[in-house]
Amino acid sequence: MRQSRKETAWKKSRKFGDVKGGRKRPKLADNIFKKQHNFLAPKQGEETPIFIIDNPSRDFFFPITVAEIKEFFAKLPSEHTEHITHIWLRKISNKEHEKEDGFQGCFICGSEVNLIVLHPFPKDLKMKFGHKKPSNKTLKWYTPYEPELVYTNKEWVLKWTEEKIKKYYLEGLLLFEIGHQINSVYKRYWSSNYIKKRGDDFANNFAYYWGDQIRTEFK
Repeated sequence: MRQSRKETAWKKSRKFGDVKGGRKRPKLADNIFKKQHNFLAPKQGEETPIFIIDNPSRDFFFPITVAEIKEFFAKLPSEHTEHITHIWLRKISNKEHEKEDGFQGCFICGSEVNLIVLHPFPKDLKMKFGHKKPSNKTLKWYTPYEPELVYTNKEWVLKWTEEKIKKYYLEGLLLFEIGHQINSVYKRYWSSNYIKKRGDDFANNFAYYWGDQIRTEFK
């Protein structure tokens, strides 16, 4: 069940427990304090995480399923995921997709809710960066999944296959958001400077480490 926007009309705040999450792609800072949710905390005894599945628009698809997420969670220590209350496979429009914080996913928490939002991926399997070549730091993030970097029609593009984007969503993006969730539960450093820099660093390192562990153990 969701609360109305009036019930969750949170203000920008640096206070612990209010708001967290969101980025166009991992490693980029954004307006994380603007994020909000309208979900109710799970009831006692309710199975978590609670999954909410939207129908993506015709130009997008979700590379991973609920069953695949559950199977992936089973590969992680339970303490890494036991506090996640909701996972939302959320529909976005073409216009939202083009926004700075509209791509891939985010982590949002507050009011006893720890929500991971995953956005769909373009059906043409292209991750577009515009006229500027992505930095080496950004490319390093995607290297384990081996997308092809090309320059076409005056823009830089990473071209994926369905198999590769599925691996990225599980072993990269999902782990990154789980890392943010762990950081919020156990560290609780809630200054804006910490979240923009050290929070992302923690999530990056978590995703790198556990992604390598899973690829090694389950290859």
